[in-house]
Amino acid sequence: MHGIAVTLLTEDKERLTVLQQRLESTQMGRNVFGHVGFPTSPTDAILRQIQDVRADVVLVDIDPQNMQRAMNAIELIHSNTSEIVIFAVGPMTDPGTIVSAMRAGAREYMERNASPESMVEAFTRFTASRGRARTSSGRARVFVIANAKGGAGATTVAVNTAVALQELHGGVLLVDFALLGHAALHLNARPTFGLTDALQNLHRMDTSLLQGLMTTCKNGLQLLAGPQEPQHSSPTAAELARLFDHLVSQFRFVVVDCSNRTDQTARLLCDLSNAVLLVAQSDVVSLWSAGRLRSFLEEGGGRDRVRLVLNRYKKIPGFGDEDVETATGCKLLWKIPNNHQAIAPAIDKGSPVALHETADVGRSFRSLAATLAEASPTAEGSLDLVYQPDKSDAKKKSTARLLISPLRAGQ
Repeated sequence: MHGIAVTLLTEDKERLTVLQQRLESTQMGRNVFGHVGFPTSPTDAILRQIQDVRADVVLVDIDPQNMQRAMNAIELIHSNTSEIVIFAVGPMTDPGTIVSAMRAGAREYMERNASPESMVEAFTRFTASRGRARTSSGRARVFVIANAKGGAGATTVAVNTAVALQELHGGVLLVDFALLGHAALHLNARPTFGLTDALQNLHRMDTSLLQGLMTTCKNGLQLLAGPQEPQHSSPTAAELARLFDHLVSQFRFVVVDCSNRTDQTARLLCDLSNAVLLVAQSDVVSLWSAGRLRSFLEEGGGRDRVRLVLNRYKKIPGFGDEDVETATGCKLLWKIPNNHQAIAPAIDKGSPVALHETADVGRSFRSLAATLAEASPTAEGSLDLVYQPDKSDAKKKSTARLLISPLRAGQ
């Protein structure tokens, strides 16, 4: 059957019949589920039924004698579903009721005794907005950047990878999940709002609000900044999933700086990602830590998503790439050359080295970004990322010109 799939919720049996008749007369919507009573908790069977019937729109009937129960239901549905649109039907005489319904999550508010034509107009607006969303559909690739140990350089890798992706493709968001956000300093940005505000306002999050919480940086890169004062936030799995539902629908690439986290949030972010870049250095302590953190991250659903990035790379005589992978239990993806003379001033000035065409380390970040963008997806949702050094460059002993490219399965 075609048409908009609509669920009808009311507390009056007679009203349910009226709403069904009005819906049928529009010839645009079809009633897939009708119920007398509202859901009262995230585990309510009514809420599960709404999701099972794949409703596009939930129409909530507001009783003028007891409006709060309807408001609670609207907020509950909005908070626990990601793609369902809510229409509220209630009295037009009280502006406060209309405002409360829209704040709770309703997209449309219609007069309780309105004609079918008003419902047709609301459905027409919904169809138009859904068409625009489908035209620009596509979920962003999510890259989580984590430190094997403190000071390994995850924030530097995250910022420069995001900047390089923005230069190459555009549509990039950098999210700073560090307990104390440093990404803004690397970009010389002065955020007013950030990630903390987004997590606190998930119940009313939409495109406009999300845009207002972000900071536009160099070359159009968007930043959802981390906290400017030390804090330990631990969002739930549901909150992270809801946040990323918004993020991946609006960007091509989402880069997450998870530099100093070794908690459950880091593991959940790994599960939500397409690839995790674990930044380490080629020393014993860093590689030892990388092996332990790789095991921790892959205890969740993020198996085979973790790849090793060696930052400030210096070759150790007698200790090759295979030894690195054996020591860490992690596949090696990239080597970023050691160039403190280029990196340190770039950080101090808030001018990412990925924007500097002459620096070898800048070229390395741009090549890494190209590799991530072009990698083939796997059936499990990760990316087919394989380390393959260029032999001619290897002969020249130039680590800055290593070519790492993703291989398609079977090649």
